[in-house]
Amino acid sequence: MDQPDVNQARAQSGPKMTKIMVGVALGAFAFTFALVPMYRIACEKVFGIRLERGVADADLGGHAVSDRMVTVQFDGSVNSKLPWDFKPHVLSMKVRPGEQYETTYYARNTTDRAIVGSASPSVAPARASGYFNKTECFCFTAQTLQAGEAREMPVRFIIDPNLPADVETVTLSYTFFKNDVLTARLQQGATSKTPASPLAAP
Repeated sequence: MDQPDVNQARAQSGPKMTKIMVGVALGAFAFTFALVPMYRIACEKVFGIRLERGVADADLGGHAVSDRMVTVQFDGSVNSKLPWDFKPHVLSMKVRPGEQYETTYYARNTTDRAIVGSASPSVAPARASGYFNKTECFCFTAQTLQAGEAREMPVRFIIDPNLPADVETVTLSYTFFKNDVLTARLQQGATSKTPASPLAAP
């Protein structure tokens, strides 16, 4: 191929390559933003896990604070495999939909070894769960309590003003389960850090 033909081919391929690179960059950018809703859909539809909204999403669409009052009841229990004490500090409170409230739960490890627990929340009646928004919750991450350790665990929440008018009482319940995988890792790590016993003299 003659030199002029080479130069012409390069001149034609330059803009085409630029368009391709711009298209790839825009596609990657769009895919990154799509990951969040895709992740939410996978968790909620495939695994049945409802992701709670954070503080930034908790303005509830600009709704005004409601004039009505709703009773929120609190409940706490532990699975039989988890040797912890766990209970709410208050059993109920009156709240105004649209305002943020805070309560605390109390947990204590009653054993002589560290244990990791994971909390599973539920809201009753079931049709109220979509209107109960937790902005801070100990259920978002696994909780590690050392031997005999006690801890206050806060929960911040907002009741959506669109809660059906006939729902006057909402119950927030937590059940703590022993996280066997993380507990085993924790105890293995503690064992590996324990100095080996000195060998007996011959």
